[in-house]
Amino acid sequence: MMARQNPTRINLINTKKRMVIARKGHSILKKKREVLVLEFLKLLKQSKNDRAYLLSIMDRAYKTVAIASTYVGNFELEETALHVSEAPRIGVSVKNIMGVKIPEIYRGNESGRSFDYEMLSKSIAVDDIQNSFSKVISTVIDVAQREQGLRRIVLEVEKTKRRVNALDYVVIPNMKSEAKYIAMRLDEIDRDMFSALKHVKKKIAKREGK
Repeated sequence: MMARQNPTRINLINTKKRMVIARKGHSILKKKREVLVLEFLKLLKQSKNDRAYLLSIMDRAYKTVAIASTYVGNFELEETALHVSEAPRIGVSVKNIMGVKIPEIYRGNESGRSFDYEMLSKSIAVDDIQNSFSKVISTVIDVAQREQGLRRIVLEVEKTKRRVNALDYVVIPNMKSEAKYIAMRLDEIDRDMFSALKHVKKKIAKREGK
């Protein structure tokens, strides 16, 4: 409950101005919440598609390992694995959606080949492994980006919802109550002043009559 202000006309004017600002803020926050919810639903759909695609290509990638093992043998595959370069560098930038910083994760430039082919046989099966797991890495990056965006948006939607509710059920009702109280007290003061002036006027009239 807000502390009662002195019932003055300037306080009434200021309270009404704050109500106007609070209502504008309420409208902006509701629009922001709607935009964020739409963005959340879009990212959620994309994330589900990415997850399904990731499971599909991971299954395919592990099958290529089994096929390559049949063609070139486990020993050569293990030798190949020893010459795999470090994981590709990952870059991160930021996209702003209604004040929410959404990370954009992307695959950086790779300094060299994933495999040292001069030391390996020219097996198509080994090439398939490289291509399959390259797709896996790219899709993992996409999934990570979507899910990080979803987390940020969910947190911001909850925060915005709390602010909207606070304005709806606490701030604006308190301001209305305060404005009503000040207006009522000003009316009472006006009536008291009118009554006092009327009483004084009667006394003056009596004295003049005497």
